[in-house]
Amino acid sequence: MNTRTPPMQDTALIDALNQATTLDLYQLSALLERLMSDPRRIVAIRKDLHLGQVVKFYDQRRDIMREGRIVEMRDAQLTLHDTQQLVQWKLPYAAIEPPIPGAPPQPQTHASPPPAAPPKPTRDDFARGEKVSFTDRHLRTHIGVITRCNPKTASVDTGEAAWSVPYGQLRHVLDL
Repeated sequence: MNTRTPPMQDTALIDALNQATTLDLYQLSALLERLMSDPRRIVAIRKDLHLGQVVKFYDQRRDIMREGRIVEMRDAQLTLHDTQQLVQWKLPYAAIEPPIPGAPPQPQTHASPPPAAPPKPTRDDFARGEKVSFTDRHLRTHIGVITRCNPKTASVDTGEAAWSVPYGQLRHVLDL
């Protein structure tokens, strides 16, 4: 059980930060933002998360931990449905308390099942010359054109490099 003092209630920390200059606080804020958006940290949190899972998250407006059900996961943030209120939260992964590795999955407490994932795209969904996007293992999004359709992967030219990408990771890009 975690019994440490929440950061916003730690008087020693607040006193120390009150003594800092505005420039010091700005530099600290920039450093914290870089650390929280580091793809390695995001991947470490995401690996134990799944749609429909109930997790604890930090509500900075009230300085408390709350519970929410994951309804959408994106590159840098996820969407949670608050289990106590009928609101949704779009939060960075840093606001989530990671589940304990190896812990049994939590039972579903909500009557409706999690939304079904859309079917993964297949080779039949893509053709040579189509503009597509995909996310690499470092969570960077790339946009390119399919140059070849192989049985399991598509060859995608991004202009900087050629990639071999499984069809399940490709998304169509619409030019407006």
